[in-house]
Amino acid sequence: MKHLDIQGEKVPKIGLGTWDMRGEAGYRATLSALELGYRHIDTAEMYGNEAEVGRAIADSGLDRADLFLVTKVSASHHSRAGVVQAAEDSLQRLGLEVIDLYLLHRPNDQISIEETMVGMNELVELGKVRKIGVSNFSVRQLEQAQAASSARVFTNQIEYFLGHPQDPMLEYCQSNEVMLTAYSPLDRGRLGGMRDLESIAASHKATAAQVALRWLIQQDNVVAIPKSEHPGRQRENLGALDFDLSAEEMHRLDAMH
Repeated sequence: MKHLDIQGEKVPKIGLGTWDMRGEAGYRATLSALELGYRHIDTAEMYGNEAEVGRAIADSGLDRADLFLVTKVSASHHSRAGVVQAAEDSLQRLGLEVIDLYLLHRPNDQISIEETMVGMNELVELGKVRKIGVSNFSVRQLEQAQAASSARVFTNQIEYFLGHPQDPMLEYCQSNEVMLTAYSPLDRGRLGGMRDLESIAASHKATAAQVALRWLIQQDNVVAIPKSEHPGRQRENLGALDFDLSAEEMHRLDAMH
């Protein structure tokens, strides 16, 4: 597995997104991914699958230190006390003692970011959470979160894929040593039919999805968390780690983007 080195952490460049993967299907999909070599798993309080993700981690037999586990607090729990309690509840469902990366799932303008970040920082101080971050924040909101926090904001998790530019956020993250986590990195399977993408894929004996993922993770500070319940597709997504795009190919994809 290839990693992004950032803020003293080594984060696997491709992780498993688990949105809408519930019950036994979610458990089997997470366990399959772990068996295939995924070591970065992304879940959330609102996904309703933390217990299944935790059970898959336990049943995988992997050393906890080898995993990078991300979960998120729902916007309805952004009070100081709400953040702390939600993290405790997530840890109980996951069956873990610490969360590697804990995110605010989306902004909540009904509660001050200052109050929310007090709770997030408390979790770091208590040793319940190793790193904190945000999701679905604008550049301005990300700046406000960082200004309100004594701990560094580690990531902003946003929708980012070929054809859906996020240039201001990417530039901010690259300039401030913040990780950009790309969710829905394959546009929910709608990337087919792009002529240059298909041409580049053919030249690498790769699929269009693999090239689209490679384009993302070859950018500075970017990791991707494609979602799939199917072992074959999970394996295919990991194949994006097995080749490099040339500078000319990156430019061609940038132009499409």
